[in-house]
Amino acid sequence: MSEQKKSDKQINIELSEEVSEGIYANLAIITHSNTEFVVDFARMMPGVPKAKVKSRIVLTPQHAKRLMNALKDNIAKFESIHGPIKDIKGPGLPMNLGGPTAQA
Repeated sequence: MSEQKKSDKQINIELSEEVSEGIYANLAIITHSNTEFVVDFARMMPGVPKAKVKSRIVLTPQHAKRLMNALKDNIAKFESIHGPIKDIKGPGLPMNLGGPTAQA
């Protein structure tokens, strides 16, 4: 492949220091319309009945499907090295994240 064709397929991605730190989320809420998928990443804390959305990502249906396929592929690769990820079945929301319930 020529150098020109190789460079046409490369994408330079810039990652700021602030974004590189990441945001922890333990809950994702997904909604959609006929043109968009909206994924809200939230954080629930033990004993707090309210989850705070930390990040919102809006995707086209095509990009949402690509993301789903990329996650499936990466989970399969992870599990081939580390073994199956345990799918913890339990009560739905609200959840206490396995910690003790707060008491006053």
